[in-house]
Amino acid sequence: MQKYNHVSPEFLAEVKNAIGAENVFTDPEKLDMYKTDEEYDPRRFRVPEAVVRPGSAEEIAAVVKLCNKYLVPVTVRSGGTSLADGAIAVCGGIILLMERLNKIIEMNTEGMYVIAEAGVRTVDIQKMANDAGFLYAGDPCSAESCMIGANLATNAGGNKAVRYGVTRNQVYGLEMVTPEGEIVEIGARLKKCSTGYCMEQLVIGSEGTLGIITKVTLKLQPLPPYRFDVLAVFENPHKALSVVAKINKAGINPTSIEYMDNSYVRSTADYIEFKGAPHYETGIYVIITVETFTEEELDSKMEQVSDLCEEAGAVDVLEADDRIWSMRRNCQESVSLVSKVSLTDDVVVPVDKIADTIKELMIISEKYPFPLPVKVNAHIGDGNLHLVLCKCDMTDEDWEKYVHEFHEEAYGYVYAQGGRMAGEHGIGAKKLSYMEEFTPAGELELMRRIKKAWDPNCVLNPGKIFNV
Repeated sequence: MQKYNHVSPEFLAEVKNAIGAENVFTDPEKLDMYKTDEEYDPRRFRVPEAVVRPGSAEEIAAVVKLCNKYLVPVTVRSGGTSLADGAIAVCGGIILLMERLNKIIEMNTEGMYVIAEAGVRTVDIQKMANDAGFLYAGDPCSAESCMIGANLATNAGGNKAVRYGVTRNQVYGLEMVTPEGEIVEIGARLKKCSTGYCMEQLVIGSEGTLGIITKVTLKLQPLPPYRFDVLAVFENPHKALSVVAKINKAGINPTSIEYMDNSYVRSTADYIEFKGAPHYETGIYVIITVETFTEEELDSKMEQVSDLCEEAGAVDVLEADDRIWSMRRNCQESVSLVSKVSLTDDVVVPVDKIADTIKELMIISEKYPFPLPVKVNAHIGDGNLHLVLCKCDMTDEDWEKYVHEFHEEAYGYVYAQGGRMAGEHGIGAKKLSYMEEFTPAGELELMRRIKKAWDPNCVLNPGKIFNV
């Protein structure tokens, strides 16, 4: 494991000279603000030694060069929405904020692309595209607060992935600062390319370990003028999950198919104070969105979806209005009503395996004395399911013991189905040990070699994904 130096007065003096003293913070109150992201277990908090706020790729490059010179680790922080401890400075050093790189540089409607700095909020890109009559298809649930550069860094998924794919499918190219402080552009605004390695795809999903993304060129899609959102309510989870195959085989091409078990129906309705939530006591929700370019196609598919849900055993088929979608988007936040500390997994399996996987993971979870049953919500249309374990009043020792035992069984099952332990949240520091345990040895060694070749001093986001 690489050893690092502490932040020194000499290092800070050079950083202040590079980006301005007003953008370098060392006061304890400020540092305490950046000890965590969406992690609520105090034992995993780490207060950084300094926080820096550069305003350009050139300033980021200068900071990274100084980190190499003084052997100080740097952890990049965007919106702070990581659920995998991705923005926590687990090895000390500095936190580098992206908030000043917040400009949308170009919205080109002729070429159907947008160029933006990495610190732009995802929702702002979505809104600008919509206002111009287009769609930016990346749609993580945290779009209101997350930043586009971090979406690339974690290969964020979200609600529209069934039809449009995840973040990597929305990207033409990017600008980044390398681990040694050089500014490079990779990728190109092309429909196809077989010119050497696909470098931008390697950086996307690398969680800030191979470079700091500073600018992105994103694809826009035509915005379908017609849309319907269906809420199919079930009382049997297996019947609910059977809908996915029926819809896919029917050629519906949905934009999203989302799942919430009844514990989430109740907690999210309580969280957003939706007193009239349909079938509050026993309902399992499947939310289906379909978008079309003609009204005739919309009517036809709406009727098909309704019939398929009823055939699968839905007890009710309703319109999914904004309140239903608000429930879905607030799944994670609603957990705070029952437990201050919780753990979210986002395992992913082949789509045809998701029903069996949810069933098996619920059986596994019942072996352990968690205070509350495991909560499940999922992007069932793309095989990505989220399991939440709640600590409640368990002791720290029991919590660690049972979570570890559950993970050993759960990840073992997921990998046996051809799945992986993270579909969209990434590995971060939280899953590092499991990544090393379950990743095939040859694949893991290739990752280590790439990291070491690109970042010989291992200054970029150390302690994340795997140990070098």
